[in-house]
Amino acid sequence: MFVVIFGRPGCPFCVRAKDLADRLKEERDDFNYRYVDIHAEGISKADLEKTVGKPVETVPQIFANQMHVGGFTDFEAYAKENLGLYQ
Repeated sequence: MFVVIFGRPGCPFCVRAKDLADRLKEERDDFNYRYVDIHAEGISKADLEKTVGKPVETVPQIFANQMHVGGFTDFEAYAKENLGLYQ
């Protein structure tokens, strides 16, 4: 599984999403991810909305295998349900 996390500097939920992805990468051989800093990459809210396919109010915005998962809470629930994540 390949996950893409769109986030920005100073965002606590972006940090939590990246930390969770790091943990999953350590625990699973079939998991990898890319963190995209939307400020560094010059990605606007409008660009992100085009990618997501609906209005976006917050980051992170997370995709698993090119399917939009949602934000951090959605990603955490997805990982518990699909990737065997236990707290």
